[in-house]
Formats: sequence, C-alpha cells, structure tokens
Amino acid sequence: MSARRRTATHTAHHVVILGAGYAGMAAAVQLAARTGRHPGMRVTLVNAHARFTERMRLHTAATGRRLAELSVPDLLDGTGAQFVRGWVTAVDADARTVRIDDERELRYDTLVYALGAVADTASVPGAADHAYTLDGSQDAALLADRLSRLDGGTVAVVGTGLTGVESAAEIAERYPQLKVVLLGAREPGADLNRKAAAHVRAVLGRLGVEVRAGAEVTKVLPGGVELADGEGVTADAVLWTGGTRVSPLASAAGLEVDARGRIVTDARLRSVSHPEVYAVGDAAAVRQGYGVMHGTCQSGMPTGVHAALCIDRVLCGKHPKPFRFGYYHTPVSLGRGDAVVQFTRPDGSPRRICLTGRTAVRYKETVTASPWPTYGRMRKMPASGAFWPRGGRYTRDRAGR
Repeated sequence: MSARRRTATHTAHHVVILGAGYAGMAAAVQLAARTGRHPGMRVTLVNAHARFTERMRLHTAATGRRLAELSVPDLLDGTGAQFVRGWVTAVDADARTVRIDDERELRYDTLVYALGAVADTASVPGAADHAYTLDGSQDAALLADRLSRLDGGTVAVVGTGLTGVESAAEIAERYPQLKVVLLGAREPGADLNRKAAAHVRAVLGRLGVEVRAGAEVTKVLPGGVELADGEGVTADAVLWTGGTRVSPLASAAGLEVDARGRIVTDARLRSVSHPEVYAVGDAAAVRQGYGVMHGTCQSGMPTGVHAALCIDRVLCGKHPKPFRFGYYHTPVSLGRGDAVVQFTRPDGSPRRICLTGRTAVRYKETVTASPWPTYGRMRKMPASGAFWPRGGRYTRDRAGR
C-alpha cells in the first residue's frame, strides 16, 4: 500500500449525512459497511425522526393502511455509524458545520446533503393552511383520520402527476362513498404511452374519480379550492400533490443552487461550489446527458450509493468516478387491485412496452418492495463490494421507483 493511501485511510475523517430518506439511507449503510477499511472514518446520520418513511407508500397510509415500523437506529446498530435525531436548522459550508435543533453543532470533513423535498404548498395561497400533504407518516395519518370520519362528501386531489393519480385511486377504492375529484393542468398519465395512459384513465373512471384536466388551482379554502376560471370546487378535504420544493438551507449555506434551490453538482455528485459536499436525491440538481434527473426513489437511491462509493475512493487515495444513471420503468399503483408499469428509455421517456392490471400489480410489488431488505444486504456486504454499478452505470433499481 502506498504512503499516500495509508495516510488517507488512517487520517480522522468525519462524514455527516443529512436526511434518512431513500438516498440518505443508501449513503449511510454503504459507508457503514466500509468503516472497517477506514479506521479513522466516523459516519453520522442526522434525521428528524427515528422511523424510516416509505414515501412511495404514503398514499396507502393516507387511507388507513398500516406501514411497517422501520427503525433507522436499529438498522445502523452494530455498524459503527452513529444516528443523531434532530432537525437540521443551519449549515455553514465554509466552516463545515451543521446546526441541529439550534442547540448542537456538528463538524464535518465531508457532508452528504440528502434533505429531500416536500410538497410545494407555498406556491398557492391557502395550501399550507388548508390542504393535506403526503410529506411524512404524520401527514398521512392526519389525512387518514379525516377520511375515516367522512360518511360522504368530496375529496379534492390537486395534481395529476403520479402521486396525485395514485392517491386519488387509493382513496376512491378505499372509500367508495366519497366523491374524489382529481384536478391538474395535464391529463393523468400524460408521460406514459398511449396504452398505459388509456388504462390509467379507464381505471380512474371505473373507480368513480372525476378528472378535471386543464384546471389551475389559484387558492385553497377551508371548504374547497378556487380555480383560475373563477369556478370553485367544494371539498371536505383537499390533498395537495401539485409539485415539490426543497429546503432553503442549501442556498442559505452559500452552496450553489439552481432556480429550484437544488444543489448543483458536478459529474461525481459533488457541489460545484464546495466539493467536500455531496448532494443526492431530490435535493440535488444532477445533470445527465438527457438533462437534469427528476426526483424519484428509482434515481435517489443510486445517487446515495454513488456518493458513498466516491467518498470511499477518495479516502483510499483514488479519484471518484462520474455518476451515470438511466431510468428503467415507471410503476403506478391504481388502488390495491390494479396498476400500470411503463417501461422507459434511460431518459424516462416511454417505450412501447407496458404492463397493466394484475400483472402490473405483481411486478410492482416485486420490484418496488420495501427497501429495508436491500439496506440490510448493503450493510453486510464486503467492504470491497459495490451495489448497483455495472460498468460505472446505474440502470435498474429493484427497491422502488
């Protein structure tokens, strides 16, 4: 082993990971599996809650279905990685410090920024005050409680993207006595091929969901929403799924961000302004040959894995490799008994092949199962091993979309 590598391996080095979502957890367990080959490395994972949130299943939790209790500290137990529970309230990128709950301060040598995104309720007046969201387990529980107390009435789901479609179908199937109205600028399934989009619309129709495409919500009220054309939609509950936003912490820290506040990264997922900071998941503006990646579990977990592998290589005295990623599929649940799986090109555009109905349900439940077993395998793998990369390219995520 070279003198350079021995020095890099044994020098004390603190890696702090902010956020225990899909991307942050992937980075944490990958690094935890490698602490043995870097005796001076410490890994600290910071998250507001000890429970892991399966965000891609929150639309089912919102209808009262129970999700598994997945403990982040339990998964990290015995790995040498430390879990710190608390809210990240400030980052000082120049001083390399992180503030937790405005009370504690952590210093880092390398930072993995994985704070994700939340529903953009700030873009429309009243949304933050009167609409439900699916940002976490507590939010889903609040909506589930409201729905369980409605004997009839209307639920308005704002946003015709995948989260809105899945939520509207789930609510309509679970509560057939409720009228569900799905409102958004685009037709549901607009990014799918013709067959898949037609199946989405047919299932929504069968479930009794009223689709209002081309509708722009301009205000959310205690009893419904107002539209740009002056019309109002009365609703007993409003679920907001119309877009996401990221925390302003990165911008306030002095990190270079894009117009949406996401950290701009180089080809190796490092901040272009502060290379000791890696940005992963929804909080990062990761550019590939086809453009900036859009945030999904399918892409988020590989970014976390790659950031960990880059940090490992740097500590071994090697150069990190560029990140390359291609999308594989778009699974969409349509209640418990139906689904669509759209196979895609690497840029996310639809191929001709898709699955529908029960076949799609079985496929989706197989490849989008809970990532917990995947994380468990990561922490047990040999330190020299790697997860996902095939020739430097991440292509298929079997842990979620």
